[in-house]
Amino acid sequence: MVIARDQLGASGAHGGEPPAPRPNTPPSNTPLSDTPLSDTPLSDTPSMTARPLDAPRPGAPPLLDRHLLGVARLALVALDVHGRVTHWSRVAAELFGVDRRRAVGRPLTCLLRLPREHRGVFEPGAFAHVWCGTFQVPRVDDGEIAEIAWWVYPLRTDSPEGVRLVAMAADMRRLREEGPGVSVGDTSAAANDEELPRPMSGVRLVWVEPSLVPTGGEDPAGLGRRLATLLRPSDAAAAERIAARVLAMGHPAVNLSVTVRLPIVPYRASVPGDLQFRPHTAVPGAAEPQPPGRTRVPVPIARPRQGEEAMAVWDRLAFLGEAGEHIGSSLDHLQACRALAEVLVPRLADFAAVELLERVASDDEPPGRVDEHTLMRRVAVVHDDAERWIDTVPQGQALRHPRGTPFVEVMRTGRPVHIRRVTRRQAERICAAFAARDLGPLLAGRALLVVPLIARGQVLGTCTLLRRPDRPDFERLDLALIDELARGAALCVDNGRLYRREVRQVRELQRAMLPADPPRTAGARVCFRYLPAGQAAQVGGDWFDAIPLPGCRLGIVIGDVMGHGVTSAAVMGQLRTAVRTLAGQDLRPDGLLRELDGLARRLGDDCLATCLYAVYDPVARRCQLANAGHLPPVLVSPDGGGTVLRLPPGLPIGVGCGPFETVEVGVPDGARLVLCTDGLLERRDRDIERGLAELCGRLAGSPRTLDATCDAALGMLDGPAPADDVALVAVGLDGIPAEHVASWTLDPEPSMVGRARALAASRLAEWGLADAADTVQLLVSELVTNALVHGAGAVGMRLIKCDSLLCEVSDDGRELPRLCRTDPTAESGRGLQLVAHLAQRWGTRRGDLGKIVWFEHPL
Repeated sequence: MVIARDQLGASGAHGGEPPAPRPNTPPSNTPLSDTPLSDTPLSDTPSMTARPLDAPRPGAPPLLDRHLLGVARLALVALDVHGRVTHWSRVAAELFGVDRRRAVGRPLTCLLRLPREHRGVFEPGAFAHVWCGTFQVPRVDDGEIAEIAWWVYPLRTDSPEGVRLVAMAADMRRLREEGPGVSVGDTSAAANDEELPRPMSGVRLVWVEPSLVPTGGEDPAGLGRRLATLLRPSDAAAAERIAARVLAMGHPAVNLSVTVRLPIVPYRASVPGDLQFRPHTAVPGAAEPQPPGRTRVPVPIARPRQGEEAMAVWDRLAFLGEAGEHIGSSLDHLQACRALAEVLVPRLADFAAVELLERVASDDEPPGRVDEHTLMRRVAVVHDDAERWIDTVPQGQALRHPRGTPFVEVMRTGRPVHIRRVTRRQAERICAAFAARDLGPLLAGRALLVVPLIARGQVLGTCTLLRRPDRPDFERLDLALIDELARGAALCVDNGRLYRREVRQVRELQRAMLPADPPRTAGARVCFRYLPAGQAAQVGGDWFDAIPLPGCRLGIVIGDVMGHGVTSAAVMGQLRTAVRTLAGQDLRPDGLLRELDGLARRLGDDCLATCLYAVYDPVARRCQLANAGHLPPVLVSPDGGGTVLRLPPGLPIGVGCGPFETVEVGVPDGARLVLCTDGLLERRDRDIERGLAELCGRLAGSPRTLDATCDAALGMLDGPAPADDVALVAVGLDGIPAEHVASWTLDPEPSMVGRARALAASRLAEWGLADAADTVQLLVSELVTNALVHGAGAVGMRLIKCDSLLCEVSDDGRELPRLCRTDPTAESGRGLQLVAHLAQRWGTRRGDLGKIVWFEHPL
């Protein structure tokens, strides 16, 4: 791939003859080997293809008046409509450390550990525009971090080839460190996968950024043929359609800056700190020098001249803007530190190291006081020296700087420390912080600058810069430029730290409000799954719960608070608590939703949520459900058939003025009930009805475990990080065997108390629970006596054997009994006190006609 086509436009040698010497400039016959490098940016927009090149002008140095062509190896990846890899080139296997057999058929977001903020780029349903950018990806085989440039082209959804996305990738670190293969006037290397030519001597890439350029006058046939060769589609016409689609959205290209060794000595006079220009005085008959490639624009004599000082100032301002954009492109504080070190080398220094306070690096609160006991961590190291800085000053090292070193002084005072030339004694004192590593030879004689990283009045760390002895010392404008970059980087680090802390707090709040483990209840099994949104800012209000109810019943609720962020998470917690409280009153599902709707309206107009509430009775094998604007559930029968339970939709919670209806359905033993939120079903290319149909299809089939049921449902997602929160609840409706349930109807007369005791003792003996008969008979007699004395109508009694023994006594009375204090001389009123003391649990609830008093006895 041709990655650059550029003209050297500001080097001072555009036209074949070198310019006349300027003030403070050595003679023009200075040998080429002694000429320092000029930081001349080649920043015009590059292109994939190049026009025929003109012959160089006589006397022009290499690369002047010529196009600079760079050839780089590209990895090519194709994804289908589900985001799964359908094509994986040989270069992709080398770049990402995974071969084609392991890659094809897997989602790219599962295959590679992509940054969370960029995963959506590779989910075909999440966008419809071409994208290019750079981020780091760990290699699959060895975990080594690779910096990858991406060009992502989404194709039409009706593509007959099954290719939904074409992604191209290049190794940015290799481009910067080794340079691209460079040739002048020869692009043959772009048409094969053989070893690329080596860069020309004297050219070095210092900054590379992916970009897209529109198709101009260049012939795009070469790229089209190359894409067709790499993709290997079923027919040539398919390749032409894919290539045409990619070309229509822009050529993959890079913007770059290089340093070129020129046959002149560039002007290096210092620009005054106050940036005062010399006044322009016209000289009759004298021609005013013009910058290369620019036309002269007449100006009034009183205006400042656009001379060397102004050119230098504008160049630094442009660099400051580009560097600030590079540093602030990520909310990752470590990435911002790495970007700061990268923009400083080699433009402003030969070595840059960024150290953060350990508590800042680990995303914690920074300490209020910083001294020699403060633990630091070196998070970024970038160098442009021949020495092995990586081994001597390793990245990621934790250290404490001794008292009296420049690093401690900078953190304590908040002011930079500038040492024009480090003496041997100063080098020895600084080296004491690095234990066995001898940095003396690397520090002695160099210019040292240590600047603090301060944001919002708090020191976050330091940035250390070094220049080789043969390089000029830091000038006043250099110091101002570095200080500005350090301030911007510190603010990016602090913003990223605060952002991640807020996201972490919301996540913890959300996790604390959601159930940790499914409850254990007789006749039913529950399995939860919750997946947060792929983007941290999309923290939502999806919630779910499973609530054990009296009578061995189970309440299941799932909901989705409208909106995202801390407010939605807080509202979710309030609604979940309210549902648990209302469920304890044993309300019907429609009554619970009405009460919840009233509470939500009292909380505020912004408290809106969808909700579905269901109650499963394993004895009656019935399920009652009511819906408030939520997705309907899916019922999977024991033989594997999936059915969407069509419920009256109802209005969302918080709207008000809407009725709710309870629907009761019979459920056979072995059935599964699946409830989910819209994050599982909604896609831009799929509506809810299609999503429900696909969910039924995935859940249908032979019986499976609840975990397998949840996995099958989550298989609808394109990747591990969905665009919206996903809550999923799967309930196994097993029922309680009929032989473990016994019920009787007793006539309301005094003799029924003895009969109830006898019936209970007989059934306990049949179940092999005779050891518990005495206590159970005593408790049964107390409840039956209360029903006879304080109740009305016929009295019912039911025993259920499950994890514990449940006894229920019902009557037609509406007044619920309550536990109260009894006077020591009273002759009655101690029955419920006895029940509360002997039973494991006890309580009351309203039935269809009256009330039910129950207790549980451990087995």
